[in-house]
Amino acid sequence: MLVYRIINLKANSPTKTDKILNKKVKYESDNMRVDKWLAAVNVVKRRTVASDMVKSGVVFINNMKAKASKNVVIGDKVSIEYLKGAKNYEVLQIPTTKTIPKSKKDEYVKEL
Repeated sequence: MLVYRIINLKANSPTKTDKILNKKVKYESDNMRVDKWLAAVNVVKRRTVASDMVKSGVVFINNMKAKASKNVVIGDKVSIEYLKGAKNYEVLQIPTTKTIPKSKKDEYVKEL
């Protein structure tokens, strides 16, 4: 769950009165939906593919079948059962952006 905080910024106006502007600031989150995490850390190419994998029941979090709304947290073990065998991953960090560069994948996920 993402938490938002409202901050107030004062802006100078031409009439020399103070106006208060409300702006949303996103806190860093320590969890993320499993389908979004799979796509963000480049385990799968697209979020729709990750979502379909979760719906078909091939994604497990800590040896329990995952639902699309299930959140992953740091330290979770995520496994995906492909036809040729299972791949296991460990969550090292939760990305704060939509995607990460492929060169930084090792900072976010560890293949077991």
